[in-house]
Amino acid sequence: MSDQALTELLARNAIQDALCRYCRGLDRMDKNMAYSVWHKDGTALYHDMYKGTGHGFIDWVWKEHAQMERHSHQIANSLIEVDGTTARSETYVTIVLWTNPDRHGEQQEIIGKGRYLDRWSYRNGKWAIDHREHILDMQTLHDLNRGYINDESRRDKNDPSFQLFPN
Repeated sequence: MSDQALTELLARNAIQDALCRYCRGLDRMDKNMAYSVWHKDGTALYHDMYKGTGHGFIDWVWKEHAQMERHSHQIANSLIEVDGTTARSETYVTIVLWTNPDRHGEQQEIIGKGRYLDRWSYRNGKWAIDHREHILDMQTLHDLNRGYINDESRRDKNDPSFQLFPN
């Protein structure tokens, strides 16, 4: 394998890892992990929701997620193209949110399916996002018919995953 091919493979792996850390950071409410996927001057455009800095988006979405009972982010196929110290990626994402019960005890499940269109750069020894555009392709709202919930699943450092991956 050539040095260039190895460098590109390592970059693609680092970008994929950052995408996973972003989802974990949001779902476990680990703000520092969520911040870490953006360069400090990185920007975000979530159409009809948010436009500004990447760190500003984390601050904004933190308040929104805090109003939910649960949330889960999953990424699927990612197309990543690396060009030296810059890269671009398109990653499919599914976001599931459970609202808190209303005054009648009813809840909704919100499911969004979309894509992260990211521009990356390698600076100071790490790959991070320079700009993200989020495209929400479709969304559904359902009355929530609660099923099984694992009490061990937490949105804080009491989640079992923090024993496996401490900060």
